[in-house]
Amino acid sequence: MIFYNDDKDVEDPGLHLTAKVKPIGIPVFFLKGDSYHEHLITGNPFIGNVDLVREQRTAYNVVGLLDRGKENAVVIGAHLDHLGWGDEGSLHRGEKAIHNGADDNASGVAVLLALAADLAEMEGVGDNSYLFIAFSGEEKGLYGSNHWTKHPTIPISRLNYMINLDMVGRLDSTGTIGVNGVGTSPAWAEVDHIRTSGLKAKTTTSGVGPSDHTSFYLQGVPAIHFFTGTHADYHKPSDDTEKINFPGMLRITRYIESLVSSLNDNGKLTFTKTEEVNTENTPRFKVTLGVVPDYLYDGKGMRIDGVTEGKPAAAAGLKKGDVVVKLGAIDITDMMAYMKGLAAFNKGDTAPIKVLRDGKELETTVTF
Repeated sequence: MIFYNDDKDVEDPGLHLTAKVKPIGIPVFFLKGDSYHEHLITGNPFIGNVDLVREQRTAYNVVGLLDRGKENAVVIGAHLDHLGWGDEGSLHRGEKAIHNGADDNASGVAVLLALAADLAEMEGVGDNSYLFIAFSGEEKGLYGSNHWTKHPTIPISRLNYMINLDMVGRLDSTGTIGVNGVGTSPAWAEVDHIRTSGLKAKTTTSGVGPSDHTSFYLQGVPAIHFFTGTHADYHKPSDDTEKINFPGMLRITRYIESLVSSLNDNGKLTFTKTEEVNTENTPRFKVTLGVVPDYLYDGKGMRIDGVTEGKPAAAAGLKKGDVVVKLGAIDITDMMAYMKGLAAFNKGDTAPIKVLRDGKELETTVTF
């Protein structure tokens, strides 16, 4: 395939292809200016040569062992990478800017370091050794944790359980902490009995999710993920330290210490395989509302945790904190209903949308 632009000053296409670009076996050439007349003369053969060079980089996990001389080890992990200047996962629109990733995931690494210091001194947690791992390459696709579980520094058979810390810096005023993966062992029922720090656990069962605990679950290790929820600063330069709830992180640290202590004399936890989400039943949609859902919201509807400027929700006047209860003809009772509602629309469609704002119903229209 040949693309041509007669403007000789047009910017050349970028040479960087993201990991999401999939090859389909068709050579592509870009020509500009007078090169069209030089190379593409009707009836003449055209021969072109292309050298494809795939850039490779080396990244490192950071691993530390608190050796209690025990057979079993508990893994406490958090990914240390973020997006740098933005890269392919950025949701930022505007001038190039550094993405510090204070919540995602400096918060997780900070709690990991606090746990390492505390568990070295605590009593009542000595029946396991502790392996602390700061993973690289999580944002690229769980590269670091996947590599470690394929090339472990201690045998997988010695691992008792894994605790993953990913985005734990935005504990809100309700004190709700997301704990994903509780279905990977019956022992995780204990999270509902921890009263330290006054936190309330909102749990999901699946061992598979978009973070590093998945790599351990797939190796037969009970694994859970602590998470304070998404927000409008996710994968943007605005995810910075001034928005971090540091006292909340300390509360989460104490909560996890209580959990580890309560499991100390349980021996090796029983692993259970979880029922995974049936992707065939997951709605597929062609439009976006342009909001960040509050995944920790457990009421009826879909609560908005952030609104993206320039998207349909912003144009319709929706705000952070609004709870979507109806979209078109679909009653929105939860996230699945919300996705089904989106799946009913095509780009250009206009639909009524009903939200709760400060306890009062508000109806407007949204154009996708």
